[in-house]
Amino acid sequence: MKKSTKLLMTTLLISLGLAACGGNSTSTTANNQQSLTITTFGELATLDSADYDDVPSSDMLGQIFEGLYRVAKDNKVELGMAAEEPTVSADGLVYTFKLRDAKWSDGTPVTAGDFVYTYRKLVNPKEGHVAQSADVFKNAKKIRSGELSTEELGVKAIDDKTLEITLENPAPYLPKLLTGSRFLPQSEKVAKEKGEGYGSSADSIVTNGPFKLEGWTGSELSWKLVKNEGYWDASNVALQNVTVNVSKEVATSVQLFDGKQVQYTTISEQFVDQYKTQPTYHAIPKATMGYMNFNVERKITGNKHFRRAIAMAYDKAALVNNVLKDGSIVSNGLVPKGFAENPETGKDYVEDRGDLLTYNVEEAQKELALAKQELGMDTIEVTLLTSDAGSAKVVGEYLQAQIQKNLPGVTLNIKSVPLKNRLELQRADDFDFFFGTWAPDYQDPVNFLEQYVTGGGINFGNYSSEAYDKAVAEVKTTYATKPAERYKQMIAAEKIVMDDVAIAPIYQASQSYLLAENVDGFEVLPFGRTINLRQASVK
Repeated sequence: MKKSTKLLMTTLLISLGLAACGGNSTSTTANNQQSLTITTFGELATLDSADYDDVPSSDMLGQIFEGLYRVAKDNKVELGMAAEEPTVSADGLVYTFKLRDAKWSDGTPVTAGDFVYTYRKLVNPKEGHVAQSADVFKNAKKIRSGELSTEELGVKAIDDKTLEITLENPAPYLPKLLTGSRFLPQSEKVAKEKGEGYGSSADSIVTNGPFKLEGWTGSELSWKLVKNEGYWDASNVALQNVTVNVSKEVATSVQLFDGKQVQYTTISEQFVDQYKTQPTYHAIPKATMGYMNFNVERKITGNKHFRRAIAMAYDKAALVNNVLKDGSIVSNGLVPKGFAENPETGKDYVEDRGDLLTYNVEEAQKELALAKQELGMDTIEVTLLTSDAGSAKVVGEYLQAQIQKNLPGVTLNIKSVPLKNRLELQRADDFDFFFGTWAPDYQDPVNFLEQYVTGGGINFGNYSSEAYDKAVAEVKTTYATKPAERYKQMIAAEKIVMDDVAIAPIYQASQSYLLAENVDGFEVLPFGRTINLRQASVK
């Protein structure tokens, strides 16, 4: 038995490129070297900050680039590329930033022009991908719709070290927004030289953050983060290198952690009971939401009664308590619990909003009967698209069993593919509905709401409602400087999109993970990107 276990472990190590030369002495933290090995659940899709829409890419972008602001300890916001707090006009619309004397990893200076180029690229309908959050910039929405050219965007380089940003409406949350991976700068020179190939490999970019990325040509399942000695704050970055390995099987990750071959890995439901009393076990509530997104342009999933039937046909409490078992909680709406408060009473947003889509088999079956009648179908067959990473496959199988049990006449097929392929299928509108997770870029409910306006950031199902678009627009304009009214309007907007069942909420995630006891300052974040390595060190 011991021989078989040893053989299995060796096979696992070789498959991840981690084969050791002899026992624990080969651990990456041996001799107190400032190096780590960690896992991630999915492949890198791109290193282009204007084009990503997945968590693994966002995580890596956040380690190798830095925006005007950066994430500090305990998820606080502090100055990044900005040398000092900006001057702000009396009307709250014009921000003027002075930049640090920072350099790209090729030694060239980071300029205000690089930010202008990047933000214009982000809103360019031919280049930017999930650019909804950029609508805070003046003219961004009209540029994204093709009405104006990118030169009309409210960003201007006064000189190489002075950046002026003009907003469409006041946005007190701007510093939080600008920490997001979406707003990380790109070297204009390098991006133009590489063209469409920018971000497709480690060699196609230069970086300005704490680390550089090496060893990724577009398809590898392992790569390295190496300390960027040219980073302006390099003296406060302890780690010299971090090896990142894609590990889709949690059992593999756990064995590697137990064998001291990795120092950080996330774990799923089946391992929580085993590790929850260990000092290496941690769990953090997240603002990440697990949900299903419907393609409303297809006949069956375009039927509102069918979408409503699906959304009420699965037992969410049983999923989080008996399947996930990682501290995740039931979600009955779009915006997560603990994310925002009533500006007048301090009450949690979710309490004020109430439950919008709950588990209710009787109502689900009534909605299904209406759907069958409208569609002229006695039996319905649809396919749920999922990734094969993390808990996605387990959640997909649970949903399949619940929906087929509670909705007679419905056959639910599962199509499980690598995360990168799932994202490609979403972009191509090649799905009935998909299961995914999404984490906000900044802490404001509008970041969730804006995703599902017409043409919104992750609105892959092409949901469109004039009433909803108007409601969200008023949050950003009419009520932008009226906190109490804005708060009520956000709740009203959420009720519209949930009544239309653009998505079916499932759970609000809690991240369970294992972290070696000799690692300090390694932060797992509640929203935005998942991890922050800049302050981590090996004790």
